[in-house]
Amino acid sequence: MRLSTSLPTDDEGVPDIAKARHLEQLGYDAAGMADVIIGDGTPGADPALTLAAAAAVTERIGLEFGVLSLPLRPVAWVASQVQTLQQLSGGRVVLGVGIGGFPGSPFWRAVGAPATGRGRWTDAALRALPDLIAGRPTLVGETEVTLGPAAAVPPILIGGNSEAAMRRAILYGDGWAPSLITPAGLAAKVARLRELAEELGRPVPQVSVGGHAILVDDRAALESFVASLTGPHGMPEEVARDIPVTGGAERAAERLAAYAEAGADAVGLGLDGGEWMRQAETLAQARALLTG
Repeated sequence: MRLSTSLPTDDEGVPDIAKARHLEQLGYDAAGMADVIIGDGTPGADPALTLAAAAAVTERIGLEFGVLSLPLRPVAWVASQVQTLQQLSGGRVVLGVGIGGFPGSPFWRAVGAPATGRGRWTDAALRALPDLIAGRPTLVGETEVTLGPAAAVPPILIGGNSEAAMRRAILYGDGWAPSLITPAGLAAKVARLRELAEELGRPVPQVSVGGHAILVDDRAALESFVASLTGPHGMPEEVARDIPVTGGAERAAERLAAYAEAGADAVGLGLDGGEWMRQAETLAQARALLTG
C-alpha cells in the first residue's frame, strides 16, 4: 500500500520542511501539503512553494498536493507550477486536485475565484492540464498556450466523496481521492465507483484515501478533531469517532488493512496531536507490519 502523510507546521503555522527528509528516511512514498488558505488569519501555506522547498531537501520521496483547489487559480498558472516542480524534483509530483472547500472565504473572494460553477471550472481545467504540462499547444478560453520546458504529466488524483467527484476521476484522473471516510463507507463507495466506470466504459481509477491519525495518547486532540466533524460537517458523533486512525502500530496496521480490503490502493494521513516524529515512525511501522 502506498503511504503518505502531510508535512507538519510549527507553532505559527509555517511548514517544517526538514521533516520531509525524515519521512524519506522512514520510507514514506510521499510527503503531502494541503491547500487550505482561508484568509481570516488562519495559518495556510501555499502548497506549490512548500513542495518546491521539500523537493530541494529530498531525493526520492513523492511530492503530493493533497488536494489543490483548482478554481482558485488560472489553469495555465497551475500547469506552469506543476511543470516547474516536475523539472526541479525529477518527476516526483503527485497532483491531487479538487473543487475546493472554502468558496465563501475571504481568500476566495480576494482572488476572484468563482463561488458557483466550481465543478464546471474544474472539469475544464482537467481537460487542459495534461496537454499544458506536457508542452503541447492547448486552447485555454480563446487563447492557444504552449508551455515549456515540457514535463512528464504526474498522476492526477481527483478529491471528493461525491458521485460527481467519482465521475470526474473516471473521466479525467488516474485516481480517486475520497477523505474522512470509514473503511465500511469506502467499500460502498468503491462498489459504486466500479459501477460508474463500467457505465462510462472507462478503467476503474486507483483509490487514494485521505484521513487523519492520532497515534499518541492525546485525548484533547481527539476530542477537538471529533468536534470539527460533528460541528461544521454535521457528521454523527459515532461516525466521527470512527474516522481517525488511533492506537499504536498494530492497531494502525489493522486499520490500513481494512482500507486495503475496502479497495484502497493508497492512504494519506495527517498526524494530529503532539509528538509528530513519534507518530510518523509509528505509522511507518504500521505499514511495515501490513506488508510483512
